[in-house]
Amino acid sequence: MAYPVQVRNLKRQFGERFRPLIDMTDWAGRPDEEQAFLSRAVAALAIKMETACSDEEAARSVIDCDTDRGIDAVAVEQRGERQHVTLVQAKWSGKGEAGFGEGDVSAVIRGLDYLLDLEFHRFGSKIDRHAAALEAALNSPSPKVVLVLALVTATDLHPNTRALLEEQIDKHNLDDDLVSYEIINLRDLYREILGEHAERKVDLDVEIQSMGRFTDPFLAYYGTVSAEEVAGWYGRHGRHLTARNIRDALDISDVNEKIRATLVKEPELFWYLSNGITLICDRIRKHGMGAPGSGGNAKLRLEGANVINGAQTVSAIGRAMQQKPGKAAAGRVMVRIISLEEAPDDFGDRITVAANTQNPTEARDFRSRRPEQSDLRHDFALSLGLDYVIKRGEPDPPRAKGCTMTEAALALAAAQPSAEFAARAKGDASSLWEDRYYRTLFGGPPSAHRVWRCVRLLRAVREALDEQKESLVGRPASAAAHGDLLLTHVLFHAMETGDIDAEGEEAAAVWEQRFAEVRERVRKALGWLVPVIDGAFGGKSQISTTVRTADRAELVAKRLRDYVLGGAEPPADAESQTGSPSGKGGQQTRAVWAIVDAGSIPDGEVLEFRPVFTPERRQFPQWLAEDPHRAKARWRNNKSKPLVWEADGKAYAPSSLVRAMRREAMGNDQQVQGTLHWHVPGKGSLVDIAREIRNNAVHAPQDE
Repeated sequence: MAYPVQVRNLKRQFGERFRPLIDMTDWAGRPDEEQAFLSRAVAALAIKMETACSDEEAARSVIDCDTDRGIDAVAVEQRGERQHVTLVQAKWSGKGEAGFGEGDVSAVIRGLDYLLDLEFHRFGSKIDRHAAALEAALNSPSPKVVLVLALVTATDLHPNTRALLEEQIDKHNLDDDLVSYEIINLRDLYREILGEHAERKVDLDVEIQSMGRFTDPFLAYYGTVSAEEVAGWYGRHGRHLTARNIRDALDISDVNEKIRATLVKEPELFWYLSNGITLICDRIRKHGMGAPGSGGNAKLRLEGANVINGAQTVSAIGRAMQQKPGKAAAGRVMVRIISLEEAPDDFGDRITVAANTQNPTEARDFRSRRPEQSDLRHDFALSLGLDYVIKRGEPDPPRAKGCTMTEAALALAAAQPSAEFAARAKGDASSLWEDRYYRTLFGGPPSAHRVWRCVRLLRAVREALDEQKESLVGRPASAAAHGDLLLTHVLFHAMETGDIDAEGEEAAAVWEQRFAEVRERVRKALGWLVPVIDGAFGGKSQISTTVRTADRAELVAKRLRDYVLGGAEPPADAESQTGSPSGKGGQQTRAVWAIVDAGSIPDGEVLEFRPVFTPERRQFPQWLAEDPHRAKARWRNNKSKPLVWEADGKAYAPSSLVRAMRREAMGNDQQVQGTLHWHVPGKGSLVDIAREIRNNAVHAPQDE
C-alpha cells in the first residue's frame, strides 16, 4: 500500500529543512542526485530523532558516499556514564515501500565491524570529522552502539531478515549489550516532522500489583496500579496517551467530575467504583529484575502504549492528584494491558471499539480512527499550518486556525457533483458517516487544500446569508436560513475549481479572489432561489423540505446553476423587497391608501408592533419591555400619518415611526418598510390587510 500524503509531506519537509544543509557536492549532476539527497535527509532526520540535535548537526552527521559501507550517518554523545554511538542505515522510497533484505544486513554488519575495529580508512572522507569522537567512544569503558535502520516504509522487516540481523548483532554482545538495533519507519519519520502536531509514540514503565497474565491467544496482563503512577502517566504524556481512543478524555463531562470527586473524597473506594483502564501496546517487555509471577508484583515496559478505554479515568486521576495529592495517592485502579505484537493487524481497532461503552458512541467517533482522517490532520498541519480536529471532546480550533472533521464532511458534501449529498447533510448530518456517503467524501483521500477551500467556501456562503437574513422576511428569509448547503453546492459548481488541490502562492491568491466574490454571488443566487422553488413546486411549498429532499434539491440546483452562470439580476420579489432596509415608500404607501380607501380598519383600532428583522428581534424586546406603550399605536384613517404612537401621542407614517423606534432602540437610522411591523391583532400586518383588499377587488364580480 502506498502512502502518498505522508511521503509527499516528508519530501517537502526534507527539502525545506535539509536542502541547504546536507553536502551534495559529490553527487552534483548525477541522474540520481534527488534520490541520494532524500536518502541522506532520512539519515539526518534519524540522527536528530536519536540524539535531539539541531538540523545543522544532523546534516553534519551524514557520511553517505560510494564507500560508506552501509553506514549513512554517525553520531556520538554522552548519556549518563556511557558513550553512545548511533549508526544509521537509511533508505528512501517515493512510494513508501523502502526494502531492507538479507543482503543489506550483511552490508551494514560489515560496516559495523569496520567501525568497531576502528578501520575508518575503509569509509569515505566524510567520516574523518567524526573519527576522533568515534575512537574515544569505542575505546571508553562500556560504550553503547545503536544500529538504526531508517526506512521509508510502513512494512515491518521480513521475519527472516530480522532473525539474521538479530543473530549477527548477538555475535557482538556475548555477555554485555554492546550493540542493539532500532527500526525507524515511515510512521516514525512522519511523526517527527509533525512535531507538536504528532500523536507521539508513548512508552510506559508500569508496576502492576496482584498481577495476572494470559498468554493464549495473545499476551495480556491485568492487575492493580496506584493512582499516583497513573497520574505520572498523565503528567508526562497528556492526551498522547489516548491517541487511539475513539473519543478524547472529554474533561468537561459529568462522568469525569464524578470520577475525580470519588478519588478525592473516598480514595479507598476508588478501585470498587471505577471501571478501570484498558491499554493496548505494540509490545510488552520485562522491566527491572526478576520474572513476572502471577499474584505478585510485576514491572513492565509497554512500547507504543495507548489508553483505549478509561481516558476519563486517567485524566480525572491526573487532575485529582493536582488538587489533593495526599488523599488521591491512596487510590488504586484496575488495569488491563493487551499486547498487539502477535495479534492480527485489525485487532487493536476491534478492542478499541468493543471497549468504548462508558459514553454513548457516535458513528463519527469510529470514523475518527480511520487512517484517512489522521492523514488529513497531518496534511493540514504540514501543508497549511492549520489544525484539523477529528475527535469528539477536543476543542474546536479558532476559525482562522482550522476546522473539525464534522465541518469538513458538510463542506465536502456540498461540493459533491450530486445535490443529494447537500440535501442529505441538511436533513441528517450524521448520515454522512454511513459507508455510502463517507467513502465518497473522504475516499482518496481529499487533500488538505481541497478540504480547507471547501470549508472556506461554505463559511463564506453562510456569512453572506447571515448578512442577507438581517433584512429579509417571508420566503426569502426562509431560503437564507435553510439554503446554505444547497447554495454552496450551486456556487461550487458554477465557479472554476479545477485547481482546488493546487499548492503555492499563486493558487492561494486566485482562491482568495474567488472567496472575495462569494458575497455578491450569494446575493444573486439567493434572489433566484425562491422563484426557482416556487416555479417548480409552488409558492406554498416548504423551502426547508425542498433543500432536504434529494430529488427536489437536485432539480432546484440544476435550474439555479443556469441562472447563476448566466449572471442575470434576480427578479424584484415584492415580499422580499418590501422588507429591504433600503426600500422606499412605494409599497407601504399603496398599502396605507388601500386600507384607508376600503375603510378596513376603524379609527381608534389598537395596532401592535412586531419586530421583523433579525437585529430587531435581538434588540427590541428589552426596549419595549421598559415601556409597554412603545409597542402600541392607534389607527386613524389618514393616508399620510395613520398611526398615533401611544408612547408620545404623536401621529406618524408607519415607516417614519419604525425608523424613529429603531433609532432609539438600536441606534440604527435605516429606512424600513413600516407596514410590515404594525399588526392588527387577528388580521395580520398592514401589508397582509392591504393584500387581502386587493385580492378581493380582483375577484369581485363586475357590473355588466
